[in-house]
Amino acid sequence: MLLSLYRSLHDYRGFILGSVKREFQARYRNSLLGALWPVFNPLSMIIVYTVIFSHIMRARLPGVDDSMAYSIYLCAGLLAWGLFSEITLRSQTMFLDNANLLKKISFPRICLPVIVLCNAAINFAIIIGLFLGFLLITGRWPGMALLALIPLIALQMMFCAGLGMILGVLNVFFRDVGQLFAICLQFWFWLTPIVYPMSILPEWVQRLLQLNPMTNLIGSYQNLFLYGHWPVWSSLLPTFIAALLMCLIGLRLFRRRVGEMVDEL
Repeated sequence: MLLSLYRSLHDYRGFILGSVKREFQARYRNSLLGALWPVFNPLSMIIVYTVIFSHIMRARLPGVDDSMAYSIYLCAGLLAWGLFSEITLRSQTMFLDNANLLKKISFPRICLPVIVLCNAAINFAIIIGLFLGFLLITGRWPGMALLALIPLIALQMMFCAGLGMILGVLNVFFRDVGQLFAICLQFWFWLTPIVYPMSILPEWVQRLLQLNPMTNLIGSYQNLFLYGHWPVWSSLLPTFIAALLMCLIGLRLFRRRVGEMVDEL
């Protein structure tokens, strides 16, 4: 199954790359600043959070004597969560949004999830590049631990791809899935230690939050950017298992229902 998927993607790599390029260009077509918007949006977010939380609210992380620590902690969590929410939200409508394309052109349907992942990866690369530039300018470069960013992103995209595939297929047959997941995503955000550090919570709450596959993943991003610490890989094993299960379930569901989706669309 995996070999056939690889062959399909390889044979249609031109279609995938062309779709990614067209979508990126279409997003900023007819705008004065064009491709500069992907730079200005995250840059403004970093500046706003840094100014508000570091200098106006003077927020502090427990046990950390650094005026900018909370801003870095928050930005790291928000950037990682942004990648997660972008992939899952766009994946749940990827078949609906491309209904006309699916009806008119014959191509491997698995290309659509890959296109979503590629577009999200480009946007995330731009944002992370700006954030790393900010860390370098402020003297908070994470050092060699930055190499851990590659497997962290790979693990996150694997989890997002599996979950997004499941949501995308289900949303074709049950349109309430998209609305329901948007609500669940809001609760999921607050059940993930992004705005608040886990250490301020009671122990029983911390144990419950450990069941969230995003908890240790987001925490690894935060520890990497804030302290320059390598991830505790054993703590990410549950997330890896969850990602693997999501991918297997998503691919199985996709293969079983791909023939019926065009009729539903």
